[in-house]
Amino acid sequence: MNHETQPEIIVEGDSASGKKYILPFILVVSLFFLWGMAHNLDSILIPHLKKACNLNNRQSTLIDTSVFFAYFLMAIPAGIILKKWGYKATMICGLLAFAFGAFLFVPAANTLSYLTFLVALFIIGCGLTLLETSANPYAAVLGDPAKATSRLNLAASFNGLAAMVAPAIGGLFILSGKSHTQAELDAMTEVNRNNYFLEEAASVKTPYITLGIVLIVIAVIFYFIHLPEIKTKSIDGEAKGSFFGALRHKHLRWAVIAQFFYVGAQVCVTSFFIRMAQQGGGFDEKTAASYLVLYGFLFTAGRFAGTALLQWISSHKLLAIYAIISTLLCLVAILGQGSYVVYALGAIGFFMSIMFPTIFALGIEGIGDDTKPGSSWLIMSIVGGAILPFGMGSLIDAYGDDIQVGYSIPLVCFLIILYFALKGYKISGKK
Repeated sequence: MNHETQPEIIVEGDSASGKKYILPFILVVSLFFLWGMAHNLDSILIPHLKKACNLNNRQSTLIDTSVFFAYFLMAIPAGIILKKWGYKATMICGLLAFAFGAFLFVPAANTLSYLTFLVALFIIGCGLTLLETSANPYAAVLGDPAKATSRLNLAASFNGLAAMVAPAIGGLFILSGKSHTQAELDAMTEVNRNNYFLEEAASVKTPYITLGIVLIVIAVIFYFIHLPEIKTKSIDGEAKGSFFGALRHKHLRWAVIAQFFYVGAQVCVTSFFIRMAQQGGGFDEKTAASYLVLYGFLFTAGRFAGTALLQWISSHKLLAIYAIISTLLCLVAILGQGSYVVYALGAIGFFMSIMFPTIFALGIEGIGDDTKPGSSWLIMSIVGGAILPFGMGSLIDAYGDDIQVGYSIPLVCFLIILYFALKGYKISGKK
């Protein structure tokens, strides 16, 4: 690729002044927080609906599968919508779809229908795909190109903040702290057992109704607030770039692979965190949820710390360092014993924190007109969050409900990310 003829970035309807970007950037940051809430509430939903709907580990991971498979199916349409309608309209559509899925939790809980929960989560996933396909590149290009990675990490720090807030809300309003063994459930009358399941399921309604209302309000704000539309324009004056053509960039292809395994690793770690805290640390459900809040705090701290470190350390080097440490911490989680295994998982949260935005920024670096379709590929790769947790749940079930064995899957993921950080990120023809 000839880097001397990079397409220029055009800001329509606004000046290039950095001050003019402040309000748009703040609004986009709010989206990072909101989709972080959705993903991190899933970490509460998995053990909760496992209990409320009487599921095994593999069935419970269909929660992740529903959300992240939506990313895979919706990524191309989201890219088309983004290219045709622009950033603002795509973000509004994403917010409305997200809200609709949240409101569907009410009939799902009322009917105790796991299938309806999965449909609601799939619709939420479609909304999140629209938001991430538009907001990630928008945050990256909204300002000085040299600071794209730092800017994206700063925005993603608020996504990390949700990793702390969501478990706290979920632990307070969703988890009841009540649990029964299968033998105890079998001993109940059918009426009492059904009432127990309905009571557990009903606790999700208030949080998701509230979330849906907030999303509608923010969509209205986006509608009335001006956002500068950012487009790339090639040397001859017309925007080019295509969905499959974007893959001619080798570093983008590797970023897609790395992102697939990163998202899979993150979802694996968080989805089984409460179960690990119960099994490995011997904590009850409420206490386990409080440790998930600590995990979220460390994830958030890692985002802010990583954003600061990127001022002195190149993004690919920091990514490599964090991948190595995360691999070692996975070994502790797999081979260790006692509550410090849970602390190792919390530490993984800190070192995973910068991976998604860093991989994303490295993947779209220097691809000009292919930025929008390239973003679609990177969002499509989020399907790793649908596939790998299902494999982890199957592995855990196969080894007699041994949660620790399952963490060998994120370990392999971090090794692949390490390769991307060492070699895969390199742009062809650029030293």
